Amino acid sequence: MRLSKYFLPTLKENPAEAQIISHRLMLRAGMIRQEAAGIYAWLPLGKRVLAKIEKIVREEMDRAGAIEILMPTLQPADLWKETGRYDAYGPEMLRITDRHERELIYGPTNEDMVTEIFRASVKSYKALPINLYHIQWKFRDEVRPRFGLMRGREFLMKDAYSFDIDKDAARRSYNRMYVSYLRAFSRMGLKTIPMRAETGPIGGDLSHEFIVLADTGESGVFCHKDLLEMPIPPVDIDYDSDLEPIVRQRTNLYAATEDVHDPARFEREVPEDKRLSARGIEVGQIFYFGTKYSLPMNAVVTGADGKDVPVEGGSYGIGVSRLVGAIIEASHDDAGIIWPDSVAPFDVGLINLKNGDPVVDAAAGDIYAKLTNAGVDVLYDDRDERPGGKFAGMDLIGLPWQVIVGPRGLANGVVELKRRSTGERSELSVEDAIAKLSAASRSAVAA
Repeated sequence: MRLSKYFLPTLKENPAEAQIISHRLMLRAGMIRQEAAGIYAWLPLGKRVLAKIEKIVREEMDRAGAIEILMPTLQPADLWKETGRYDAYGPEMLRITDRHERELIYGPTNEDMVTEIFRASVKSYKALPINLYHIQWKFRDEVRPRFGLMRGREFLMKDAYSFDIDKDAARRSYNRMYVSYLRAFSRMGLKTIPMRAETGPIGGDLSHEFIVLADTGESGVFCHKDLLEMPIPPVDIDYDSDLEPIVRQRTNLYAATEDVHDPARFEREVPEDKRLSARGIEVGQIFYFGTKYSLPMNAVVTGADGKDVPVEGGSYGIGVSRLVGAIIEASHDDAGIIWPDSVAPFDVGLINLKNGDPVVDAAAGDIYAKLTNAGVDVLYDDRDERPGGKFAGMDLIGLPWQVIVGPRGLANGVVELKRRSTGERSELSVEDAIAKLSAASRSAVAA
C-alpha cells in the first residue's frame, strides 16, 4: 500500500481526552476515531490489526474443536426473562422496543440465545460435547466509559459456549479453552496469567481471568512469579488428551485478582521473593456455570439410560477489540507503538528518503513490488515529506521492520534495515534485504 493513497490521519500531539498510553497512541496513529462516548470508528490501520487478532483467535478456537456460528447483536428480551437475567443484569444492558412493541436487548453476551439454539437442535448425549463460538459486536452501557477501548461501551468479543453431559466432561471442555487461550495470547506476543476471578452476572462457581500485566491495568493482581515463565502448550497439543496436568501446573500456584484475593493465603503459600503484586488488564475470561441456563430453559438431552439430563455449560470470552489496546500497553516506547510481528497492520514500512529522485524512486519501487509479490504486507511512504517526519511517522505506527532507501546508501549498493522492537540497524544489499524480510514475514505467519 502506497501511503500517498492510504487513509492514515495521524496526529502530532497527544489528544487531551486520552488518559492512558494505548488510547493516546491509537488516536495519534490514526487507528480509531471516537464517534460517541465509549464508541469508536475503526480506521484502516486499526481495522487491519483487529483482523489479525481475529484470525489468531479463530485459528486457536478451531484447533481446540470449537465450531463457529454467528448470532445477532439484537436478542429477544423473552430469552433473558426465561433465565431471570433480564431484570438482574442491571442498567448496563441496553433495552430496546421495536415498532411492534416487542422488547429487545443489544446483547452484552449470548448464554441465553445460544442455549435456545442448542435446545432446539440437540436431543441426544451422543451429539456431545459441543462448543459453539462467534466473534460479534457487543454493547454494555458503562456509566463512565473511559480509557479508550479498555472501558468502552461497544466492543468486539469472541464468546464460546460449551455443552456437556456431566461435570467431568464440562471440566474437560473448560480445560480445552484454558489451554487454547494460553496459545492464542502467546501468539499475539503477550504474556498472560490465568487468575481466579469472580463470575459476576455470568454465574457459576469456577472462573479464570487471563491478565496482561500493565501499569495502567484496571485491577490489582497477586500471583506467584513463576507463572510468568511457564512454557506455552505447543501447536500440536492434542486437545482430546488429558489437559488437566497443564491446567493444574498453573492453578497450583497462587494467582488472583483483587476481587477474590486472600492476603493471608498469599503470604502463606508464596515465598516472599516470589510474590508479585501488580496491575493487570483482563483480555479474556472463562466460566463453568453448570446448569444455570439449561435448567430454566429446559435444555436437556437424552442420556445413555434413556432419561433426560440438563446439560452442563460453560462460556469463554476474549476481548478482541480490547486486545488491541492491551498489546499497545504491553509493547510501546516513547516514540510510539511496537507491534509484535503476528498482529502488525503491515510487516514492513518502506521509506523513500528522496521522493522524486529517479534512482531512489526506481529502487524503492522495485523493493515494494518484489516484497509485495513475495506476500509481504508493505506500507510504502512515497510522500513528498521531510525524512524526519517519515521516520517519526513509522516509529509512531510501530511496524516491525523499516527499510530506508536513500541516495547515499544506493550509491554504496545498500539500503538500511531497522528492527522496530530493538532499534537495531543494518546495511544490506537490496537482494539480501528482500530475502530477510520475506523470511521474517513467513515466520510470523507460521507462528
